Amino acid sequence: MISTHSLERRVLQVWYGNSIAANLLQPLAYVFAALVALRRWAYKHGFFAQEDVSVPVIVVGNITVGGTGKTPLVAWLAQRLTDSGYRPGIVSRGYGGSDNRTPRPVDSTSNPAEVGDEALVLARQTHAPVCVCTDRVAAARHLLAQTDVNIVIADDGLQHYRLARDIEIVVLDGDRMLGNGRFLPAGPLRESVDRLQEVDLVLINGKARHQSDYAFNLAPQKAVELNTSKVCALSEFSGSRVWAVAGIGNPKRFFEMLISFGIEPIDVNVSDHGEISLEALRQQEAYPILMTEKDAVKYLASPVPNAWYVPVSVEMPESAQNAVMELIQKSLQSRFAGG
Repeated sequence: MISTHSLERRVLQVWYGNSIAANLLQPLAYVFAALVALRRWAYKHGFFAQEDVSVPVIVVGNITVGGTGKTPLVAWLAQRLTDSGYRPGIVSRGYGGSDNRTPRPVDSTSNPAEVGDEALVLARQTHAPVCVCTDRVAAARHLLAQTDVNIVIADDGLQHYRLARDIEIVVLDGDRMLGNGRFLPAGPLRESVDRLQEVDLVLINGKARHQSDYAFNLAPQKAVELNTSKVCALSEFSGSRVWAVAGIGNPKRFFEMLISFGIEPIDVNVSDHGEISLEALRQQEAYPILMTEKDAVKYLASPVPNAWYVPVSVEMPESAQNAVMELIQKSLQSRFAGG
């Protein structure tokens, strides 16, 4: 029986490598691409209605499947908007949660099994109102009815066209970019590459490819122990072998970050949004356990000793930060002024 983790890796080999399987899947990709184009056309020409929720909406998403770093970027954006005097709220699908068919508010005490790990991370990091629902319009309206937010950030809402938006931001993985350039299931594309010409801003997580690119990095700040909240420098694990738990879209990025600190990570078999037994790891070898913050929220209720998570924050050149915020401010000022 093939594990979910192993299946994910095989799929990634198809999407981000040279594989004959991509050619075999291409007929299905043509069908998917046609359906995507038809749906997009229907919204653009009014056959499907977009719904305005009465406040500005910023969508942060991607045109590919898999982790690109958009959730940390949403947290960064929420903080910058707060610093600028706005009152942002965040809506998310609540992927991985069991209770997201109706609007559900999320706070730092929420159960990740119910609301999803990414939404819980956003609530913990930003302290902004967060609401999950498969229907982003319903989630946004719930926030507006129950809180004083005056701007909504939609995490991973690019393809949720029913929610009218003022600004669209796409995040790309600087290492993977667009993979083999094919639509699902032959490749990682959710939408056409031409969609990048329509959005307001494209940000690259990693090294910029062109001088005009806006790029950022996810920088580790510290390591935090799950059961004590003790904080230490990540460099304290230098020279050590550790269990590396990364149930994220691109775990390679986490492993490479650990290696850059002189740490030897042992890749733990965990799927995106997945969960494993920390006790079982400890029974194999008593190595320290290092994980992402997205993973950590699933283990905070029953942590084991010497298990740590590594929060990351967005680092972006000041010129890029200013350009991003200038674009957003210009659009928001027009909206608030009734333009």
